[in-house]
Amino acid sequence: MSHLEIRNVSSVYGKQRVLQDVSLSADKGEVVSLIGPSGSGKSTLLRVLIGLTPPIDGEIHIAGERVDYSSRRHLRRLRNRMAIVFQQYNLFQNMSVLRNVAIAPIKIKKRPRREAEEHARSLLKKVGMEDKQDAYPDQLSGGQQQRVAIARALATNPELLLLDEVTSALDPERVNEVLDTIRLLRSEGITMLIVSHEMAFVREVSTKVAMMDSGRIVEIGTPDQIFAAPRENRTREFVSKILSHPK
Repeated sequence: MSHLEIRNVSSVYGKQRVLQDVSLSADKGEVVSLIGPSGSGKSTLLRVLIGLTPPIDGEIHIAGERVDYSSRRHLRRLRNRMAIVFQQYNLFQNMSVLRNVAIAPIKIKKRPRREAEEHARSLLKKVGMEDKQDAYPDQLSGGQQQRVAIARALATNPELLLLDEVTSALDPERVNEVLDTIRLLRSEGITMLIVSHEMAFVREVSTKVAMMDSGRIVEIGTPDQIFAAPRENRTREFVSKILSHPK
């Protein structure tokens, strides 16, 4: 049984269909990367999974359990099992780094403050930010803020982590700080879905790559197959262009 199973999911924005019959699966501990041009539906798929954009068709299962996106109870349970990190860090500017990471377990999971802060410190150490626990977001670089955002997402112990272009807003010299953090998470066996334009990184960390275009999945395969021997013309065209003009 797959950890995550997406079956024929569709979604609309206004009158436009932005996802069309998308099917994708991820086993526990897999890193699945979504690639494709801007507007192809990659970020929308992550938003659908976390319940921010409702699907109009299809089914999503986590560990064999179907998610009912019309149920508040299911959505609460979903957000205990899944977390998302966006390209904008969305940290609370009036809270310290430690408080940013500890707040969700305290407020949502009702954990004792001391226990939540101890866990937050361990997560900040994991992402290399333990020495900044008393700092505020505006005192941090973009890369540092994004690592705090990842620690915050991990604070509720999610089964699945969704990463939406988490390096796109960073200066080039800060990108590797965040990529190293994701490499660490991969080594720990966290199931992840990643949207990224960092193709060398995608090829390195992914167990599976899905090429998207116009709201559909064009092709799914291993990184070597997608980047070295794509079967579909659209994948071949996209990969050849993006690899000839690396970021």
